[in-house]
Amino acid sequence: MTGAARTDTTGRRLEQAIVTLLEQRGPTATICPSDAARAVYAGDGDGWRDLMEPARRAARRLVTAGEVEITQGGRTVDPAAVRGPVRIRRARRATAPAGGASA
Repeated sequence: MTGAARTDTTGRRLEQAIVTLLEQRGPTATICPSDAARAVYAGDGDGWRDLMEPARRAARRLVTAGEVEITQGGRTVDPAAVRGPVRIRRARRATAPAGGASA
């Protein structure tokens, strides 16, 4: 397997881990990218730390797909511009007004 193929596989596994971890929690819960990194890392020790940036990239791809939001301090942030610790939550979908009427 080439380095690019391994990276693609790891990225998909991280994306799936993010989605699965969020599905296992309440609808407003958040996770840390490290939760996904730990879920995907198969070794012992703290080697999961090498997956932190790939986990953040996986979260950014899920933002682009409309699946999740990246937050900092409880507020949604621009994933391309944010620095420092972040959380990931399910995307908050707009709800239709009662009765199905549209504005």
